[in-house]
Formats: sequence, structure tokens, C-alpha cells
Amino acid sequence: MSRARSAAVAVALAGLLIGCSSGGPTAAPELPERICWGGAFAGGDVSPFLPPGTRAEFSPQADRAFALDKELDSAICTLYIDGKMDFQASATRWNFAESIDWTSRASDFPERIDVGDKGIMWRGGASSFFACESAKNQKSPGKYIELRISADYAPGKYRLRAALPELMEKLMAFARSELRCPGK
Repeated sequence: MSRARSAAVAVALAGLLIGCSSGGPTAAPELPERICWGGAFAGGDVSPFLPPGTRAEFSPQADRAFALDKELDSAICTLYIDGKMDFQASATRWNFAESIDWTSRASDFPERIDVGDKGIMWRGGASSFFACESAKNQKSPGKYIELRISADYAPGKYRLRAALPELMEKLMAFARSELRCPGK
């Protein structure tokens, strides 16, 4: 390799190294010990799936009481890193299991997961539901809780997919406890 070419390669590599260490954040911001509705998740369970940033902020609903009193009532916890939505957990109450529809995820490579009465996982998230109170008939609705976790922009998608069933289990245990649903 000629001297000129060696010098050009050295300058290019130095430029890349300087660009990589130009003072940008290298880790996700530190999260509180417990997050979402006062404790659905440990902050340390979620932080590996967050991008580097300097500021973590939660939506106002993240501190709301976790109570789903009527059909379509929902609880949403959204986490923003430097102003961009990077993690969201939600719960929605339905009167009938047939109302829960995940067909919009059909093109997102869904994979069944064994969490709750039925669960699926896709590239950047998962959904599941459980019966808190089963419907007796069409005139006597039940209480079905749909849970969703989204981390569409998470670094390390394979690690996220491996962790989603456990995160969903933790969310389900939290929801059952807060709503005083019988456990399985």
C-alpha cells in the first residue's frame, strides 16, 4: 500500500473514531426503580430496550391509577427518550373476548406466545389478553383485559423478542393484582 493511500486510510479511520465519540449519549437515560402506574415494570427490565439519550420523560397517564372501570377504558404508559416515543405499555378493557382484534399485526410477522388466554408477538411488541371476569352470555358482558407492549424502535430487536413474553407476564401479573382479578 502506498504512503499516500495509508495516510488517507489513517485519516478516514481517525475521522470515524472522532465522529463516533463526538459527545453524543452512549446509553439510555437512567429510569426510576419502578415505572408505569406506580410499578408495573422494574426500570432495569425496560432500559435495555431503550436507545441512547439524555432525557427520559413519561406521559401524564403513566402516573394515573390503573383502573379499568368500563368497556374501552384504557391505561397507557408512554416513555419518551429525548422527546421521541420509545416504549409504551397499555391495557384496555373489553366486554367480550371477540372484540379483541389483532388483524392489523398480521403483516408484522406475528408469533404466538403462551401468555394469558391468547398472546402474540411481532417485530417491536406483543399483545395478550386475559379474562378478569368471563361473559355469561351476549347480554351479560364480562371483563377482558387486553395488554400491549410496544418498543418499535428498540435497539437489539432479537433481545427484545426474547424478553417480550417475560415483560408481558409481568404486566399481566400487575394488571391482575391491580384489578383484583382471579389468577391462574
